[in-house]
Amino acid sequence: MTKLEEELYRMFGHSGVLTNAKFVGNACYGRLTDQIRVKISFHTGMAADHYDRLKVTLLNRNEGMIDSMELKFGDVWGRKKTDNSNFRDGIIPHLWRDGLKTDWYVYHPEKQDYRKLVDAVRMYLEVFQEPGEEERIRQKEGMDARQTGPVMG
Repeated sequence: MTKLEEELYRMFGHSGVLTNAKFVGNACYGRLTDQIRVKISFHTGMAADHYDRLKVTLLNRNEGMIDSMELKFGDVWGRKKTDNSNFRDGIIPHLWRDGLKTDWYVYHPEKQDYRKLVDAVRMYLEVFQEPGEEERIRQKEGMDARQTGPVMG
């Protein structure tokens, strides 16, 4: 698994947001409803190899793309304080690729950061769920948490 796939797994592997989540090609794929599939991947903004956002794409199995949106880490998490003296005003979190290595640059997200990002994705996806589907996912989340315990961290 690549670092990007590992980070997506940390966020969505046991979150209950997607059914049958798969992690491949630096993306997470899963099912939202019987007809709607979701692709979640890290994307860059102004700087190459600086992954500062998640792109969430909804796909209809038969008709193609329904909608997509990007969640910028700076919008969801804001500027984060660090002990690094080069970033006295904090830093907007992002993953970066340096040669063959990919990792978080200076700031490493904490459990509550991951949870906040997953919740933002969940709210977006709820717009596209059928009535009643939301409750089914919440029930599944409760069962998953009892079976596997906390997974983020």
